[in-house]
Amino acid sequence: MPRSYHSPRRQADAAATRANIVDAAARLFIRDGYVATSIKAIAAEAGVSVPTVHLNGPKHSLLIAAFERTFAGDEGRHSLAERPELVAIMGESDTDTAIARYVEFLIDANHRSAAIVRAMLAAADSDEEVRAAYEDLEQRRHRDMTIAAGWFLQRDRIRVDQVALAADVLGLITGPDPWTHFTVARGWPVDAYRSWLTAQLIRLSDNLA
Repeated sequence: MPRSYHSPRRQADAAATRANIVDAAARLFIRDGYVATSIKAIAAEAGVSVPTVHLNGPKHSLLIAAFERTFAGDEGRHSLAERPELVAIMGESDTDTAIARYVEFLIDANHRSAAIVRAMLAAADSDEEVRAAYEDLEQRRHRDMTIAAGWFLQRDRIRVDQVALAADVLGLITGPDPWTHFTVARGWPVDAYRSWLTAQLIRLSDNLA
């Protein structure tokens, strides 16, 4: 039986090619919209062949991958709470310091990903595969917000009977919609958004009372 051959160099090259394709797709989805972006256009933007893009597709999976890369920095279904940056934040001994660090993470993440989320939502209206992928993404996000609510419970910021409600509230206030509304539509400076979000998180228990 022939042995399988795994070359670290080949794996690294394949990962770099995929990242290039996903990033190229993200640029086109944001600029031209999901429906108007073809696999051929993605290939041209990435500087690779159409078959190479197909090997990394289909298109709706590239859209989800684009969100994951822009929001969290990598792809995968693993929880945000498992990513090193969030692990460090959640392990911070001082709760207010942890919240401040979490807000900075969200500012960076929403700044990078809000436009691709808008492209995703527009595509979900007309594409069943994108809609299904987006619904799955929302379920995963709610799972992360439930973990976050549990963290607030452990820090005595909410009561045990508030965990489910807190997860829903966190899903709203930490997501891309407030970022887009305040900083894009209303022209808030980032400092104003930072102050607003920090206040919402610090006073979470008051907001739920």
